[in-house]
Amino acid sequence: MRLFVALDVPEETHDALASLIHQFSEVCRGARWVRAEGVHVTLKFIGETEEARLSEIKGKLAEVSSAGAIEFAFRQFGFFPNERRPRVFWVGMKADESLAELAGQIDAKLQSLGIPHEEKDFRPHLTLARFNSLEGLPKLREMIQGHATRELGRTTAREFHLYQSVLKRSGAEYTRLASFAFARGTE
Repeated sequence: MRLFVALDVPEETHDALASLIHQFSEVCRGARWVRAEGVHVTLKFIGETEEARLSEIKGKLAEVSSAGAIEFAFRQFGFFPNERRPRVFWVGMKADESLAELAGQIDAKLQSLGIPHEEKDFRPHLTLARFNSLEGLPKLREMIQGHATRELGRTTAREFHLYQSVLKRSGAEYTRLASFAFARGTE
């Protein structure tokens, strides 16, 4: 089974993204656009895992805790690795360092099970598209300028989730396997 750990995205953000994806996909046909309802904030990609390991993974994730809830907002657009030859188009997140600390703690707990440590720095984002070609990229760059300061929602997270991802022709399908409350000291 293919696993990852993520935070959910509020409905208002899904709705705003659905509208933008519709607009952007009309001009940038060189990208494979995600379904807005499946967008999430990945904290740790675990990858292919034997089902027999699920219990120990859940046990380690249950140990993760934070002093409080994490507030964040979705805003700004960007490209990985860069704007000239992008592979991924994303929406960024504005959050304090506690979000990166949460991702780091999850990574460390799972590393103790032999799950590889993340080599790259944590960069919270929502993936909107992956590029097959650069067709329409100049027009997309132009369009996002009009949304440069737009906020696409905000939320407060008190729990994260373990998901299974099944890749299909129609796109990835996600199933929530477990949820973990991490925020101590919150009402």
